[in-house]
Amino acid sequence: MKNLFVFIIMCAFAKVYSQDLSGIATYQSQRSVDLKLSEGMDSAMQKQIQEQLKKQFQKTYTLKFKGSESIYTEDEGGIAPPAPAAGGMSIVISQSKDINYRNLDELRYTNETDLMGKTFLVKDSIKKRDWKLVKEIKNIGQYTCFKAVYEEEVENWSMTEDGEETKEKKMKTTTAWYTLDIPVQHGPDQYWGLPGLVLEVNDGKFSLMCTKVVLNPQEEVVIEEPTKGKPVGGEEYQKISEDKAKEMMERYSGGRKKGDGNSFSIKIGG
Repeated sequence: MKNLFVFIIMCAFAKVYSQDLSGIATYQSQRSVDLKLSEGMDSAMQKQIQEQLKKQFQKTYTLKFKGSESIYTEDEGGIAPPAPAAGGMSIVISQSKDINYRNLDELRYTNETDLMGKTFLVKDSIKKRDWKLVKEIKNIGQYTCFKAVYEEEVENWSMTEDGEETKEKKMKTTTAWYTLDIPVQHGPDQYWGLPGLVLEVNDGKFSLMCTKVVLNPQEEVVIEEPTKGKPVGGEEYQKISEDKAKEMMERYSGGRKKGDGNSFSIKIGG
């Protein structure tokens, strides 16, 4: 109860003083990937595949915020195509350049995203996470940061070489570090709603780290809500995305022979 009271007071403080704040924050991501490689694949190739995948998930993102609005995008340029591993194999992870808009006063979001060549405009309401404030402090750059933790049940979906679906539920803990030096409730991706700007996020496998913040820049920060794509709700898009993923996995598993010595599967998520 005490934590809840403190959280409410801090959020009210942040809201009052954040109305005139605008800024641009840069983040870098890292993701660990579980690989299940065939026994016929030698250790040198396994190592090269691991390195390729690691580089593919190193991304740079920009968060622009002004008042109650923010927009979060992946930076252009990306990573140069990886050199082929032993045997001529090259791995490229294809990800859409989403434009994520959020309005905290109206508790809604708009996400412009590309799914297999088709653009969707996902619109829905947002719900605040039940963050637990922790009495831990650390410095990130010049900012004093406070710790917050969020726990949720997640479902991991995958497909075996025989084309069978497997689902696994487990609890995932996300840790965020926010700074009261920048009293806004914004943050990267889906991590927001704390009394200060979120500078670091880690869920054990995925992490985001803020590398630069520019407050009230000379050039005005402009937030434009995306408008392109087929309008869908959040649940509808989730269903479409899952169906497309299953379709791709079925095509992949059906297009190769079991035990051909060149197969591997990738597990991403909680």
